Amino acid sequence: MRLNVYLQQAGVGSRREAERMVEQGRVKVNGALATPTVPVNDGDKVELDGKPLSPATRAQPRLFLLYKPLDYLVTAFDKEGRPTIYDLPVLKPPAWDKSKPRVIYVGRLDVNSEGLLVLSSDGPLAQTMMSPATALPRVYRVRVHGRLKEREVELLRRGVTVEGERYRSVDVTEETGHTGRTNTWYRVILTEGKNREIRRLFEHFGCVVNRLIRVQYGPFHLGKLERGQITEVPAAEVKRFMKELAAEPVRIKA
Repeated sequence: MRLNVYLQQAGVGSRREAERMVEQGRVKVNGALATPTVPVNDGDKVELDGKPLSPATRAQPRLFLLYKPLDYLVTAFDKEGRPTIYDLPVLKPPAWDKSKPRVIYVGRLDVNSEGLLVLSSDGPLAQTMMSPATALPRVYRVRVHGRLKEREVELLRRGVTVEGERYRSVDVTEETGHTGRTNTWYRVILTEGKNREIRRLFEHFGCVVNRLIRVQYGPFHLGKLERGQITEVPAAEVKRFMKELAAEPVRIKA
């Protein structure tokens, strides 16, 4: 196994972060300073900052649910100086104190979208949750200018190709009692979540999305969170969720 993969599975962060730790001379394999290309085999002793490290001793990940407001970028840094989710008060001291881990976002919401954003203390878990192979459902409430025809809804459910990009089946249901003269609300369920997928799909059929709220990611719900608020998923729920992810096939439903 490659060393950066081993370190990632042990919960130190992403593969890039693992590579930086190796370059900084913080990692040893069998007592010798490691190089980025050194392999790790069964029985090898790996140390980070002098402490033994292995996937078997990895701490249980922590998950947090954030209501991302509009006008915040889901990124660690923006070269144009625009506000990111890490500029939100709940993710800065003193609210985010030393008892809280460093967290990374699971998937993205664009700057004009709002709603549920899952944050993870564990890179491998975040990558598994985002993987198309895992196919966790992402549920959205979407308001559009216009209205889909029944035939178009059926096409979305079968999967469509837009400008050469193939999109998986998307479950689209019109919300009763919320349709106005020019706008229509829909409940949309994705299992992949490509960049600006919902907006592109509706635009393909002549509708324009003017509000998009994610209300669920896998088994996690936005619930009663207000904009800019955050809550931690109880440890027992995280443990149960990880067991479900490890099962074959994944059966987490929307």
